[in-house]
Amino acid sequence: MHKLEISPVENSADQRDFLSFPYELYRRDPYWVAPLLLDQKKLLDPVKHPFYQHGTVQRFLARRGGRTMGRIAAILDPNYSRFQEEKSGFFGFLEMIDEAEVAAGLLTTAREWLLKRGAEVIRGPVNPSTNYECGVLVDGFDSNPRIMMPYNLPYYDRLIEAAGLKKAKDLVAYDLPVADARADRVRILTERAESAGVRLRSLRLNDYKNEVDRIWDVYNSAWAKNWGFVPMTHAEFLHHGHELKQILVPELAWIAEVDGQAIGFALAIPDFNEALRHIRGRLLPFGLFKLLWYQRKIEYLRVMVLGVKQESRSTPAAAGLYAALIRECARLKYRGAECSWVLEDNVLMRRSIEALGGKVYKTYRIYEF
Repeated sequence: MHKLEISPVENSADQRDFLSFPYELYRRDPYWVAPLLLDQKKLLDPVKHPFYQHGTVQRFLARRGGRTMGRIAAILDPNYSRFQEEKSGFFGFLEMIDEAEVAAGLLTTAREWLLKRGAEVIRGPVNPSTNYECGVLVDGFDSNPRIMMPYNLPYYDRLIEAAGLKKAKDLVAYDLPVADARADRVRILTERAESAGVRLRSLRLNDYKNEVDRIWDVYNSAWAKNWGFVPMTHAEFLHHGHELKQILVPELAWIAEVDGQAIGFALAIPDFNEALRHIRGRLLPFGLFKLLWYQRKIEYLRVMVLGVKQESRSTPAAAGLYAALIRECARLKYRGAECSWVLEDNVLMRRSIEALGGKVYKTYRIYEF
């Protein structure tokens, strides 16, 4: 048997292997949804993506006899280390075959690279921070992931723990079918927010740039004390705003205001994974036509962002925002929504979702050395 080799990504051939490996690994998996190759290239491009204006990413490949067996990235984010006041490092973009030697080799290589550069605490996976896809799926393998949520094979948890890592935090995803959402609770929660002086309104597309700036302020305040949070730079947030605008439904983006000042924000987006699963990550030659056809048949949403500024947590704004989204979900004839992800110990947010009828159906895990 050939010896396993772990080597850094150094040239265009390595870059192609790093990018294409998941598409081969999951080729026969019925639940994995191939992300668009164009989007993955942008995310991994240090010239085009704003994360690399402050973060450093070193990618590695595991090969045996010339065949790719896995991949990983070691990530340094000085913004996170400053904000959380700890010397942190991360690993991400982890994919691997079901083999303990491959998992241990990849994780050890990333750890050693980070330790040499001053990291004392190492967590992951994050791709490339908690503001993006993160975590390993450990429960809920019987359905496709929703848009911008990760998926992996069931053996990942076993291999990661065997390599010496332990759980740092679980993240949960709620399923909330519209048919199960109690209409009386939706009405009560909306009225409770309004009676407390919270004004709920939908996003103004004709003032999009200023709206994005208002939301950026809410985002970095609302999540400031959450475990694992790192503020988004303005460039990153604008980049996200530009990409999301292409799939945004204005009635599914809501701002909570008090005395004209934004204190909370909620965003749900159609689950484009329902369309993407038909094109295997490629728009050409026929993928674009399939995407346009199947996007008309999308039945679910993902509530991907919902937060309220720290000083306004005592108001019923969060519950009111969830109620507004579920009301619009029903009005627009969607079958339901996934609310994800939510920290396992975020009691207030979890109560708001459960009050509307949501139930945990997927769990993701972040690990640490």
